[in-house]
This record gives sequence, structure tokens and C-alpha cells, in this order.
Amino acid sequence: MPDGIIQSDWDAAKSEARNRMIARAKLRGMIPYADLVRGIAPARFDAHDQPLFHLLREISAEEDAVGRGMLSVVVVHKSGDWPDTANILVCWVNELKRVYATWST
Repeated sequence: MPDGIIQSDWDAAKSEARNRMIARAKLRGMIPYADLVRGIAPARFDAHDQPLFHLLREISAEEDAVGRGMLSVVVVHKSGDWPDTANILVCWVNELKRVYATWST
């Protein structure tokens, strides 16, 4: 948890972000970083903040540990988030499929 954010605020923000990502995964959709963080309370995040990336890593690690895939795969840049290398692309697509399979049924 980043400095300056108390645990209860971090947990609430994490839960809200997770719920937003799950809602998009259920629709087989994606959500831009800026849309994900808009209105998350009580902690505040910028779309390019390190605390946000830390939050997304925690959520994905927890989801992956229980077999549901790295949920943050549904969070993208507004112009798209397709990696440059074939290996990263394959990983991203496979994780997206796992998350969609879990949440869209």
C-alpha cells in the first residue's frame, strides 16, 4: 500500500476498482485507466499514478491466485493497449480470454 493512503481507504478503493473491472469483463469489454479511476473513493488516483499501478497489481495477483486470471487486463489506454512484442501480446490476449471466461458467464 502506498504512503499516504490508510488501509481502510486502500481496501475500499481496491474493492471499487475490482468491481468496475468485473463489470466490464462481464460484458467482454475494457475500460480506460481514466474511466476506471474517475470517482473512486475514498482514495484518489490519477490515471498515470504509481499507486494506481500498485493497486492493479494487487488485484491481478489476488485474482490470478484463485484462478480467475489477471483482472487488470481489461484496463487499457484510451487509444488501446496492444503491446509491441508478440510474446507480450499473446500473454495479454490469453489473460483477457481467461478473465472474460470467468466473468462473462
